[in-house]
Amino acid sequence: MDDLSRSDPLAAVSPLDGRYAGRTEPLVPYASEAALMRARLRVEVEYLLALADLDAVPLSLSATERDDLRAVVDGFDGDDARLIKRLETEGAEGFSATNHDVKAVEYYLRTETDERVHPWIHFGLTSEDVNNLAHRLLAKPAVEAVLLPALAAVRDELVDLAHEYRNTPMLARTHGQPATPTTFGKEMAVYAARLGTTMGRVVDAADALSGKLAGASGTYAAHVAAYPDVDWRAFARSFVADLGLEHTALATQVNPCDDLAALFDALRGVNNVLIDLDRDVWLYVSDRYLGQEAEAGETGSSTMPHKVNPIDFENSEGNLLKANSDLTFLADYVTTSRLQRDLSDSTVKRNVGAAFAHCLIGYGKTEAGLGKVVPNEVVMREELEARPELIGEAVQTILRREGDTEAYERVKSLTRGREVTLEDFRDLFEDLDVDESVRAELRSLSPATYVGVGDELVDELGE
Repeated sequence: MDDLSRSDPLAAVSPLDGRYAGRTEPLVPYASEAALMRARLRVEVEYLLALADLDAVPLSLSATERDDLRAVVDGFDGDDARLIKRLETEGAEGFSATNHDVKAVEYYLRTETDERVHPWIHFGLTSEDVNNLAHRLLAKPAVEAVLLPALAAVRDELVDLAHEYRNTPMLARTHGQPATPTTFGKEMAVYAARLGTTMGRVVDAADALSGKLAGASGTYAAHVAAYPDVDWRAFARSFVADLGLEHTALATQVNPCDDLAALFDALRGVNNVLIDLDRDVWLYVSDRYLGQEAEAGETGSSTMPHKVNPIDFENSEGNLLKANSDLTFLADYVTTSRLQRDLSDSTVKRNVGAAFAHCLIGYGKTEAGLGKVVPNEVVMREELEARPELIGEAVQTILRREGDTEAYERVKSLTRGREVTLEDFRDLFEDLDVDESVRAELRSLSPATYVGVGDELVDELGE
């Protein structure tokens, strides 16, 4: 395997950049090393522009110079990223190796600007001022532009299934045992509603991402030492808000990261809904309630040619469980720091993209699987007809309405632990001391029609 280039997906250590590289590609602008470099560069440039707006700072920038600075960020490409990496690891452009990723970005910006602005690049900042903002400038659009649209596609599939099969009766199971019938559409509507609710929490968490800009120990000490008359707290509030983030006023050197933890927890909530869905659909396929449209040329099993396996849902379940493991670890870890700062969170935060990538793969697989399933209405109905005991709940409830205090026990004696037929129920009805209209009502019961307002509940999705 020595002939494989390290850039070849077949040589990737992680399946995220190997087997699944095509599926994770939409996250590259937000989760790659180059993306982090560009986000840091954006923070440095916007900070430099904000400094130039302060009357106390002897730095003036013309409109053209401002445009040129922003063009450095807008035009950032692979060659620029590689130069920053060289500045960090080897040295370049007259600079020795920094062995520091943020300092390398600062030196790169020097290579792109006039000497007179160099003293003001990264002025008074600690690396965490740049990093905490950069990570959120990546996490927010990764969620909003990539993950949420992928989730919306899953929800759309669920909504379509809910409406199309709203009237398709299906055996329900509680504790794994046959229970009061439902409709397939209503069950899909439950998942669509749950997914919509949890997606809302993700939106809220992304909107609440917050950043700090307060120096090495969170006190603005360097800024105040240089310009004590500047209201640096107001400056930081405005600067962070202009980046589209909430402002964290109280921090150590590090942003406490409770906002990131809330986002990770919200994503876990979404993933738990989809894991539940994946497992239920898998069982429906196993019970033949759902068929799957086979793709031409696809191999289901290496030895059993007839099989069409529910691999999309299995793949989704695995990836979402892996994502949740990562998200749990991240949420627990990023909110801790020894005293005012330790560096262990730096390497941990580099794995946020991997957690998002497992999410994205899972969402795509669930969507693909839902697009292939076809309810087997004949099997569903046959299963219901083979379970006449399911009307027992309705029978005893109607009899209770008529004042029969022994209704539950009467039906229990007929059905519990026994195979029962509709004729057995009809024999029971003949012996009841009820009006003929009630007897007719009881005779009309059948498992396939005992679904309440299941079909109408689908309309709750539109409210």
